[in-house]
Amino acid sequence: MTKGERNTKIDPYFNKLKKWKEEFGLLREIALDCGLTEDFKWMHPCYTFDDKNIVLIHGFKDYCALLFHKGALLKDPHGILIQQTENVQAARQIRFTHAQEIDEMQLIVRAYITEAIEVEKAGLQVNFKKNKDYTVPEELENKFEEMPSLKEAFEALTPGRQRAYILHFSAPKQAKTRESRVEKYIPHILNGKGLND
Repeated sequence: MTKGERNTKIDPYFNKLKKWKEEFGLLREIALDCGLTEDFKWMHPCYTFDDKNIVLIHGFKDYCALLFHKGALLKDPHGILIQQTENVQAARQIRFTHAQEIDEMQLIVRAYITEAIEVEKAGLQVNFKKNKDYTVPEELENKFEEMPSLKEAFEALTPGRQRAYILHFSAPKQAKTRESRVEKYIPHILNGKGLND
């Protein structure tokens, strides 16, 4: 396998890191050794194969991680892939807390990256839950009945924006909180905007 090419435009990002600098450097070398193309997407180093996203390096307070975009399709014989939240459908992370851990797991990480490349070569796709598989909260349904224009505007949103709203509105345990969330975002929905627009 040919070594991937380092993208020098990303060097300043790696150079200014204060936290996880050594760990990111090791993960970068592993990804490049696997023949991936280095890019910068979503404000993070991202590694692709034939323009398909394979892995992304990102850091958090307590750990840094290698995120596999289609990690749900990997076999995970070592049981190390983590679903970041219950709503994440495709991506999975391998988390690290220090450079030595990455060094010790190099062969395993390379094997997972190789499998992720094979998943892309095979054209495999994650079967995402459809929006109709999510339960629309009662508070939103009530508003739809009260304001038909809201329902029309909601249905005109992209599936991703609809799903984000459904998950956001459904999250609180108390009906009062769910209701206030729906009220707060009525103008956004009517203006065709997503939750974070």
